[in-house]
Amino acid sequence: MSTRKNGGPAFPVPASESLPAVDGMTLRDYFAAKSLAGMASQYHEHWTEQRIAECAYELADAMLKERAK
Repeated sequence: MSTRKNGGPAFPVPASESLPAVDGMTLRDYFAAKSLAGMASQYHEHWTEQRIAECAYELADAMLKERAK
């Protein structure tokens, strides 16, 4: 399993008396999802779904790297 930094939870919800804590999606997933919106507006017919997903996570990783500076 990869030990890649994921930025931690994007939308953590603290525990309450009746509900456990929830981490939600990682910041890496959130950045990737946001990247997809931009890529979808510039969609090209020759892009495969696999390549679009790879590009989204490549952008997310670059954002996390820049954020860590």
